[in-house]
Amino acid sequence: MTYIQGNPNEIHELARYEVRPEALDQCLAAIHEFVAYIRENEPGSLRYEVWQDAERPTRFVHIFVWRDAEANRIHGESAAVKKFAGILYPNCLAPVEFIEYKQVDANAAFKRI
Repeated sequence: MTYIQGNPNEIHELARYEVRPEALDQCLAAIHEFVAYIRENEPGSLRYEVWQDAERPTRFVHIFVWRDAEANRIHGESAAVKKFAGILYPNCLAPVEFIEYKQVDANAAFKRI
């Protein structure tokens, strides 16, 4: 089996945040709607996953890989991002932390479109 690392133009990011407990259901609904939009409308999003902390369910991590800077720009300027942020940000306990990463190695291949 051959393992493929991401190409150098890909952008790998992580976002993490915690929401107010009373807003959990609203934020979960917004997450599902947002990811469905990305899945259907953003082919430049090679990976978009949302993980919920098993012990503290108000904490989340989003893991995303963009094909390139243009895919990231298209995503960032979408009405879906504005709608999602409009629901999420007011319900966060602190600002969302965004971190960009450089891939060093992997044990899995990403499907290329």
